[in-house]
Amino acid sequence: MTNAARKPDRILLVLLGVIGLLVVVALAVVFSRGDPEPLDEASPAGVVQRYSTAVIDGDLATAETYLTDSARTICRGSYFGEPRPARVVLVSTSERDQSATVRVSIVNSSQDGPFGPSEYESEDIFSLVKADGDWKISQAPYQLMACTGTQVKP
Repeated sequence: MTNAARKPDRILLVLLGVIGLLVVVALAVVFSRGDPEPLDEASPAGVVQRYSTAVIDGDLATAETYLTDSARTICRGSYFGEPRPARVVLVSTSERDQSATVRVSIVNSSQDGPFGPSEYESEDIFSLVKADGDWKISQAPYQLMACTGTQVKP
């Protein structure tokens, strides 16, 4: 073999090594990201973040602590049995003196389907009011309702 024939082999090996290194670095970045940074718990977005996390984790008792008394006693639809959303993404916040609106993107995923796993998202809003100096959720999107022990209002 000539020296020219061996040169492309070395270049190919170097390229494969670089690609392999990039894949390892990318995987390390993806798996080390962790949970999102917690928002200020005294802000409307922070309340929605903690409430949504509790609902997704199935901790309805904690989730209910972020609801107004009215929202806890009259539930507009708790959809037990349906899969919980996979994640909730903050879109925008509109804060006023005694009320706030937090727009979120709710991402649902399903492992079933004719073509395998699927994911879909929809936007919805949380309505919040200030009660005793704290932000409380007065209305949550139906996919994130946490209302145990309440009567369902049609």
